[in-house]
Amino acid sequence: MELIQETKQFKNYLEVLEEKYNENKPPESKKDRQFFQMVKNYTAPIYDLLTEWENHALQAVKERQVNLHPQQITSTKENMELLMLHSFYIDVKRKRYKELNHSIYFILDRLLDELQK
Repeated sequence: MELIQETKQFKNYLEVLEEKYNENKPPESKKDRQFFQMVKNYTAPIYDLLTEWENHALQAVKERQVNLHPQQITSTKENMELLMLHSFYIDVKRKRYKELNHSIYFILDRLLDELQK
């Protein structure tokens, strides 16, 4: 199923972004156009995946393939968008970053568990 592959890829991106958060330093200026362009180019495929994932996940919820609420899917997408920016700009404390990361993993793992039953 396509949603399973997208969810696994989503989890892989989460791991890579967490590495970036842990290893990178914040940019010297948040207005650095070159840095912004690099972030934009790097995250574009992730945004595309998120849009596809959200559509497929909401469809699975609608068809009752998974026992999740549509708002959980939407919130997971929004949290991932926040996490992407925080991974590059490193503008939140580690605790907040981990909370976002954990909430995303929780929904993704639950989704995978229910789809693979």
